[in-house]
Amino acid sequence: MNSEKIRRITRIGVFIALTIVGAWISVPIGQVPVTLQLFFVLLAGYVLGAKDGFIAMCVYLLLGALGLPVFANFAGGFSVILSPVGGYLISFPFAAFVSGRMFFSKNKFSKFVLSVLLPVFVIYLLGGLQLSYFVKSYKKAIAIGIIPFIPFDIAKAYVALAVAFRLNKHYNKNKRKEKIYGR
Repeated sequence: MNSEKIRRITRIGVFIALTIVGAWISVPIGQVPVTLQLFFVLLAGYVLGAKDGFIAMCVYLLLGALGLPVFANFAGGFSVILSPVGGYLISFPFAAFVSGRMFFSKNKFSKFVLSVLLPVFVIYLLGGLQLSYFVKSYKKAIAIGIIPFIPFDIAKAYVALAVAFRLNKHYNKNKRKEKIYGR
């Protein structure tokens, strides 16, 4: 296995671990807790790119589905994915993909606006749909599972975007040094 492949797998693993830790930092608000998962899901897309961000979040979901306590409140198991909050979890690979796609776009509007808003919308859409099944109302799902979280999630997304610019700048600078010095 070459060093670039090892580096890629390691970076994916780091974002899986960060998302797990982000889930454990949780403040319960009704049926849907506020966690740092969204921050790391979007950051995975921003730093790893669409494909690897998607892969990282799929592996995260797989670990949780297998019963490892990687979700909020140290929960794990397929039952969590089938619970009222499961739609939010299922949305993570898609949100990471969309954030990566938009972030690495040449279009500045995509990079600075759509890379924040579209993945959050994806999370709200899939999360809200599953939550609405449990609460028997789309309006109630929006009221308890989306509206209270909008300011937190937009703030987390923009902080993730700012962090991504720094991380990518640092990563690209080190990559250039490695090419120059032949590492």
